[in-house]
Amino acid sequence: MKPKPARPRSPLPALSSSGSVDVFLANLDHPRKPEILALRQLILSVDPAIGEAIKWNAPSFFITEHFATMNLRARGGLGVILHFGAKKNAISETGVSIPDPHSLLEWLAKDRALVTFRDLEHIEAERLAFTHLLQEWIRHL
Repeated sequence: MKPKPARPRSPLPALSSSGSVDVFLANLDHPRKPEILALRQLILSVDPAIGEAIKWNAPSFFITEHFATMNLRARGGLGVILHFGAKKNAISETGVSIPDPHSLLEWLAKDRALVTFRDLEHIEAERLAFTHLLQEWIRHL
């Protein structure tokens, strides 16, 4: 079986860099900071083509489009909003089918869903399921 070629990084603006995320996180005073750091590493480990930036005042992740943005104000834990970019597109109208055997997704619209993690233990327990969810989500970008 031939390996998949690596996806090229998106030519997003210069502020879309890990450096800006590092600075943001270094200065962040948040009760869920350990969870934020763990989720950041988990998301970045899913695909080497994933980049990150600060968008909507939170870490956001992209390949060709932004697809995951942390919700630092989620109640009851730390949220990750999964989406298909900032602008409406075909998926906004049709939706998409994403396998979710662990019922992690809370659909907010046809093109957006929220995943909420209670704590570090919950992140670790759902690591594999969330990784598969992200891989499937990225496939639709």
